[in-house]
Amino acid sequence: MPESTVPKSAVFVKRRKVRLPADANRPPRRRPHRPWETAFKALAGLLAAVALFTFASGAEARTVRIVAFGDSLTAGYGVPRPAAFPAQLEAALKAKGLDVKVENAGVSGETAPQGLARLDWSIPDGTDAVIVELGANDMLRGLDPSTTRKALTEIVQRLKGRGILVLLAGMKAAPNLGRPYRETFDAIYPELAAAEGVLLYPFFLEGIAGDPKLNQPDGLHPTPDGVKRIVSGILPKAEELVAGVTESKTR
Repeated sequence: MPESTVPKSAVFVKRRKVRLPADANRPPRRRPHRPWETAFKALAGLLAAVALFTFASGAEARTVRIVAFGDSLTAGYGVPRPAAFPAQLEAALKAKGLDVKVENAGVSGETAPQGLARLDWSIPDGTDAVIVELGANDMLRGLDPSTTRKALTEIVQRLKGRGILVLLAGMKAAPNLGRPYRETFDAIYPELAAAEGVLLYPFFLEGIAGDPKLNQPDGLHPTPDGVKRIVSGILPKAEELVAGVTESKTR
């Protein structure tokens, strides 16, 4: 266009090249690959999982602590301590694959009221279950069955109050004590177990009472073989006791 025809008001804008930053057209930089970081994270996750599994497994597999609480039949009168009831029962339970420890808290000659008097210090903290075997000496001394019942009831209730499971080992009166006494005494154990909701083994001396081959010369205390017979009889109830402890710990 000739210069004379261009309006004076016209404004000319000079095109300017816009310079972009030197790296504007470059693709974004990627973080360099560090294989050791990936391996480290994987290892850390694995170790955390192993630690959690080990903790859970350890808690679940904790040794079940049982106290056998009774008189001379528990203490092992006249037999080597490894042949006493608690030791033989522990061995039998372990043979079943159970992780248990059975403590011997038997005192020869003890009655149920005497057992009640020493209950708290005889059953240590951390005890999971107790096998209560008392009453034989009460019967042999002709104590009033109501006294025996009262003491056994308090023993069971106090153990339950501590969160300890109970297996009550029953006793039966000798025939020479007369029918009224025998019926009153024998009823203590099944009635108490039913009232308190605890496990019951009806007669601790089942299968050996009156058998000279399985008892010592006094006719009252079992030989090692007699104890073995007691253990074989009570074992299913003892297994049930351990199962109850395991179940309560996983709730």
